[in-house]
Amino acid sequence: MTIAWIILFFISAGSLFHTYFFYPFLLLVLSRKKNVPRLRFQPEDSWPRVSVLLSVFNEEGVIAQKLETLFQADYPADLLQIFIGSDASFDRTNELVRALAAGRKNLHFAVFPERRGKPSVLNDLAAMALESTPAAGNHLLLITDANVFLEADTIRMLARHFKDPSIGLVDAHMVNTGQAAAGISRSETQYIQIESRIKYWEGQLWGTMIGPFGGCYLLRSDLFDPIPPNFLVDDFYIAMRAFEKNARAINDLDARCYEAVSHEIKEEFRRKSRIAAGNFQNLVTFRHLWFPPLTALGFSFFSHKILRWLGPFFLFFMFLSSFVLALQGNNLFLGLFLFQLALWGLIPLLDSLLLRVGIHSFSLRSIRYFFAMNLALLAGFFRFFRGVRSGAWDPPKRL
Repeated sequence: MTIAWIILFFISAGSLFHTYFFYPFLLLVLSRKKNVPRLRFQPEDSWPRVSVLLSVFNEEGVIAQKLETLFQADYPADLLQIFIGSDASFDRTNELVRALAAGRKNLHFAVFPERRGKPSVLNDLAAMALESTPAAGNHLLLITDANVFLEADTIRMLARHFKDPSIGLVDAHMVNTGQAAAGISRSETQYIQIESRIKYWEGQLWGTMIGPFGGCYLLRSDLFDPIPPNFLVDDFYIAMRAFEKNARAINDLDARCYEAVSHEIKEEFRRKSRIAAGNFQNLVTFRHLWFPPLTALGFSFFSHKILRWLGPFFLFFMFLSSFVLALQGNNLFLGLFLFQLALWGLIPLLDSLLLRVGIHSFSLRSIRYFFAMNLALLAGFFRFFRGVRSGAWDPPKRL
């Protein structure tokens, strides 16, 4: 029985080590050996048609700035169509969009009176876009969020990759803004930066970028499949469907977009737990893509996402097994148990106490952030286990 507890501890610890340290390190080493040619624009390039899909719900604080970044896009105007769907917004969003759309023939605005959620709105917008321009390899869907602001050349930078017919999805480089010492913004920014690099390496090495960030990405229109209305992470679902059709997905670090980073740990916990429930939906739906993890796609999916989503269970098993072994008189595991107790119990408490007196430690805050986000994963798992009935959710506070 003792051997079983030891094996459980090291399998759990090894899984966490693999997903957070070994896998990123492996990608770093392999990427250094790969020479990636830089794409350059040519004056005679024939650009594909792009249909922007934007689902909004009560976005009066950001919608004007969002549309302005789309209007100022350095992309042929006759090849750019914008489709906006309001998911029963009840603030000034509809009024603002109508005012901004006045006189613009390439902006199509639909108001849906019943709150259904982003997946259903995206499905309707995609249908509108495909009715206007049939699905084809040279018709791209730009799926983006209201609070994500594009640079003038972002669409062009993303679209250039579709000269390669094997490319099905290209994600933009998400840049966080508004970091501050207080709150979790610096820890969240660090996480996003690491994730961006991992996604970039996956794409460059194998074309297996495991899910876009969701705020701004381009997809070949003939790869779009309707999203189940109760799915909470639509961008991941869309990417996995593209993989099923043997398309490749990459990230472009030069195609930049900007999003204000979260500061409040409670707000981020709510967002992450919702995403986690959606992650487990995708884990079950696309299990054939990651198990067994013997292909490049399966290995990337398993290493980058599956093990990370199971992280709270690994942490629990490490804690439980070291506690049982410590009770049996094993001094090594007694030390490991006390270390975990301090790491997950005392350090978050210490950071919370220091925060009250205005002292901010990035190291302590990052440990607290990591623990809180794993708790959010656990909360998301139980939400998934109970069943997700609707894809509707309230957006986080806009900064």
